[in-house]
Amino acid sequence: MPDKTYSIGELCAEFDVTPRALRFYEQKELLSPIRDGQRRIFTHADRARLILILRGKRFGFSLNEIKDLLDLYHADDGGVTQITATIDAGHRHLDELRAKRAELDAAIVDLEEHIAQAQRILESRIAASAAEAAE
Repeated sequence: MPDKTYSIGELCAEFDVTPRALRFYEQKELLSPIRDGQRRIFTHADRARLILILRGKRFGFSLNEIKDLLDLYHADDGGVTQITATIDAGHRHLDELRAKRAELDAAIVDLEEHIAQAQRILESRIAASAAEAAE
């Protein structure tokens, strides 16, 4: 399948991205489609890179980090440098995500407590209003 090519429309449909996003990735040198006049022809390698770009974005990697990792693909060591760098970056982002999750968990607990407190206050005031009305 390495000889298969893709149009911008095909990649947009497959990965639910906009043509503008693909052109932006091209501008940032993350993708290098073949140019045929105004037309862009994406290779199997471009498609594979797009998968990695979108995955990296989902994991919180910046486009510069993604580019740096993708550029290591051509290192002359059988992928060891790229894989090692990817693992290191992955650990850093995993630590960041866990810290954010801890912050979110704490905020959720705090908000739940405030909602419960507000609910108790509301119920107390409703009960007091009902008691006044009954008098």
